[in-house]
Amino acid sequence: MPITGYSKPNGILMKSIPKHIISLLPALLLLWGCSKSISDRSQAFPALNPAKTDLNAGTWKPILLNAPDEFAVPAPGAPAGPDYTAQINEIKSSQASMDSREHEALQYWSAGAVLRWNEITRELVAKYNLPPVNNPDGTYPVPDANNPLAYPYFPFSNPPYAARAYAYISAACYDALVACYHYKKLYNRAAPYNVSNTVTALVPKTDLPSYPSEDATVAGVMWEMMKLLFPGEQAFVQEKVNEHLQARIASGANVRSDLDAGFALGRSVALKFVARARTDRAGQAGGSAAIEAQFRQDAIARGEAPWLSQEFPARPGMLMLFGRVRTWNFDSTTLISIRPPAPPSTSSQQFKNELAEVYEYARNPTREQIRIAQFWADGVGTYTPPGHWNAIACEDFVQRNFSEVRWARNLALLNTAMMDGAIACWDAKYFYFNPRPFQMDNRIKTVVGLPNFPSYTSGHSTFSGAAATVLGFILKDKAESYQAMAREASISRLYGAIHYRSDCEQGLICGQRVGGFAIERGKTDGAGE
Repeated sequence: MPITGYSKPNGILMKSIPKHIISLLPALLLLWGCSKSISDRSQAFPALNPAKTDLNAGTWKPILLNAPDEFAVPAPGAPAGPDYTAQINEIKSSQASMDSREHEALQYWSAGAVLRWNEITRELVAKYNLPPVNNPDGTYPVPDANNPLAYPYFPFSNPPYAARAYAYISAACYDALVACYHYKKLYNRAAPYNVSNTVTALVPKTDLPSYPSEDATVAGVMWEMMKLLFPGEQAFVQEKVNEHLQARIASGANVRSDLDAGFALGRSVALKFVARARTDRAGQAGGSAAIEAQFRQDAIARGEAPWLSQEFPARPGMLMLFGRVRTWNFDSTTLISIRPPAPPSTSSQQFKNELAEVYEYARNPTREQIRIAQFWADGVGTYTPPGHWNAIACEDFVQRNFSEVRWARNLALLNTAMMDGAIACWDAKYFYFNPRPFQMDNRIKTVVGLPNFPSYTSGHSTFSGAAATVLGFILKDKAESYQAMAREASISRLYGAIHYRSDCEQGLICGQRVGGFAIERGKTDGAGE
């Protein structure tokens, strides 16, 4: 059953909000409600029925694992004898006593583990995508991972944070499923619906071995990764894990020992990704007032007008050191080499022309331009631009009947590229520290919010260039369609009066280059195309 109820902060969180912030919540919730809402697509997805099982996926190249058997999975018991019979009886008992809620859960999870956990991640990103309100003294509080239920809630899942969350979850699921499929082929224990004619298959039957369970492997990954990424949601995640695993029992696809082995494997692999995340420098990405002052002084020294926060009171720039976070598909030297060229000087005629162009779009937008700007806005309370591209990818992948492991591989390529794109974009933003259009001309009114970080380059453009490039590699028949979407997402920021044309054009180019590095990984991972 799809998760719902994320349109407002829940009661537990409300108790910890300071009074001066509670007074501002109606305005915040209005802002949230006016942003592009998350569509509930869960009911439209059919049960996963892979065109290919990808049984040889245990030979694919993982991202962090040294080898698919790095974490041992013990041999299963034979599908005979009293212990296995007891596990078969658990399935039959579960099927015989299912109520309507359990039937709903079975239908929901049968669409696919990777798909559903990606959806849940997007919902949580949207729930936590709210910037903290200022304190009475004009300062801004910082979310604390060690106290996630106190205001301001941890995390503030802005676009770079969201890109990182999607990347870690997708990459960890991929590596865990490579390991899972290695053991599936090694032990080759048939699914219970293929072992016992007394078990009814309530999901499409395949010849894929059931031990360890691919669904439980993904659930094990999510249990560990969510503790890191959304620590205040452990009770909710536990509920979804339990629901997921019970649905697999009821489906006839797995016995309990399949689930136990898969869940333990997924947790072990996830902890390797957690260790990487704790050392990828994201925890230091917030920066400081002194660092921001230095960026400003550097821009002035170059003869440029520096970016200034347009919020009142002035808010520190968002994640000013995110450009130093560890990338997935290339190294720090490469990051510098693909940094976009300098934007037009703020004293140049080209800059004045581009600023005038923004003003014209803000002054006299067409209905179509407003529609495009709002469709791609992905602002406060949404699952962010990377989440938007995940939704696009998932809807298309459903039509291709991919196996769970191929789902994971494809989303890992997509999301590591978008996290790398976030790093490349934020590197450029704070290296050049370019002012926003509305800072340079206060006649400009935006229709999609007020981003609190430098202008050059466009994050939407970079995310979209990377996503479209990777998705075009995965689904070659849709490559041009994805590129057209990316161009529209990019130009939407000019239509919304958020960015100059050069921000959009160079962001798109940088994103395409970043996506190319993910494609190189995909060409050599052994999964084929």
